[in-house]
Amino acid sequence: MFTLRALYIVALLVVVGVLPMILGDYYISLVIKIMIFAIFALSLQLLVGGVGLVSLGHAAFFGIAAYVTTLLSPESGPGNLLILLPAAMCCALIYALVTGALALRTKGVYFIMVTLAFSQMAYYVFHDTDIGGGSDGIYLYFRPELRLGDMVLLNIDSPYSFYLFTLGCLLITWIFLAVLMRSRFGAALTGIRVNEQRMRSAGYSTFNYKLVAYTLAGALAGISGLLYAAKDGFVNPELLAWEQSGLVLLMVILGGSTRLWGAVLGAAGLTLLQEAFQSQALFGDWSSHWHLTFGLSIIALVALMPNGLIGISAQWRNRRSAARPAPSQG
Repeated sequence: MFTLRALYIVALLVVVGVLPMILGDYYISLVIKIMIFAIFALSLQLLVGGVGLVSLGHAAFFGIAAYVTTLLSPESGPGNLLILLPAAMCCALIYALVTGALALRTKGVYFIMVTLAFSQMAYYVFHDTDIGGGSDGIYLYFRPELRLGDMVLLNIDSPYSFYLFTLGCLLITWIFLAVLMRSRFGAALTGIRVNEQRMRSAGYSTFNYKLVAYTLAGALAGISGLLYAAKDGFVNPELLAWEQSGLVLLMVILGGSTRLWGAVLGAAGLTLLQEAFQSQALFGDWSSHWHLTFGLSIIALVALMPNGLIGISAQWRNRRSAARPAPSQG
């Protein structure tokens, strides 16, 4: 079973790795966008599926990292990833640590409201001040590169190299979360999600565990923020808006919050739906009303797939089993 699963993963990586060689620029950009949002959704999946914390302010870490990447990059040339990536992750982590220490003192719907409030605070800081160009946003003129002194170790300016770099970031994020959730720390997070009161009675400091998970999720969201800024070369306050937090939460829910694959599938599904409904070639004049069709499709998908995209196969098997006639007796 393990060998077969490893072969599937290797085959998938080979296919994803050669895709840019056969796809056009538009589709390469679309796959890169999916991978960036997959990292973003994986970071939230650590909270929703790992600890049972539903946050509606996760876009704050995404947007802060994107702004830090852009603001620290020189206008005359590419910035250094050795500086920009740690800086983006650390700023997102610090904001997560400060806000998480306050938000985690609440529970349920109050936690959702507090995370939303902190995210909107960050949004208005960039929207109403000149820190990052105000509501007009700010441009990133050169994609960063990995330099050691004057020696360039990695240049991600070309679409293919940026594609491979984004794929590498996604794999590292995936492996990190897979190892984390199989560790004693991950087992403690699962216990908190299932029954926090029992974990507290067993002597676990559940607040500290949740705070560490919250800050880690913020740092991982920072990776996706840096990649997003590097991809489009433009950052504006809408990256921190509550709609962005709602979108990534939808990705986790639609994909299935119990598995890491669910976050990736949800990111791919929602991104492809958005692109399809905005396509003039597919929907004609209806593409200008894509929010309506997108919303209706989300309602339909959630109603038809209560366990998310990750649970389609199990749901199909259960229906087939229920449809089979019962064996006759005697």
